[in-house]
Amino acid sequence: MSLEAARDTLIATGLPGVWAAPETPDLLDAQKGAYVLLLDLARPSRLEFGPFAGSTLRPGCYAYLGSARGSGGLRARLLRHFRADKKVHWHIDRLTAAGGNMAALAVPAGHECQLLGALLQRPEFEVAAPGFGSTDCRNCPSHLLRLAI
Repeated sequence: MSLEAARDTLIATGLPGVWAAPETPDLLDAQKGAYVLLLDLARPSRLEFGPFAGSTLRPGCYAYLGSARGSGGLRARLLRHFRADKKVHWHIDRLTAAGGNMAALAVPAGHECQLLGALLQRPEFEVAAPGFGSTDCRNCPSHLLRLAI
């Protein structure tokens, strides 16, 4: 599935928000909230860290659910994700630093666990790697979903 098709699928869910891509960061502001980061992996991506060591994500489109509650809000967090040259801090950094097409739906005042719950109600989304990006979350099976269409 292409990034454009993944974006259309996410739009069809009816989640509210503002779309941003690496070339359009000025569409965002410093509001706090949550986001859905779409990432198109063109080739298999081997996970070599923590409980995921030895796992491989197959090519395709993925949706990562995250929050932006610190200074700079959504704009700062998504600009960081869009940069390839960053210090690896979060699980998702290992995927975004590897490159690939990305886009994001920023949801001011949103909560990533609620967004995840809404996406998991739809057949197009499945858990990609249990526990990925959700080590501090007690309710979600993962914050990384794969578009299964």
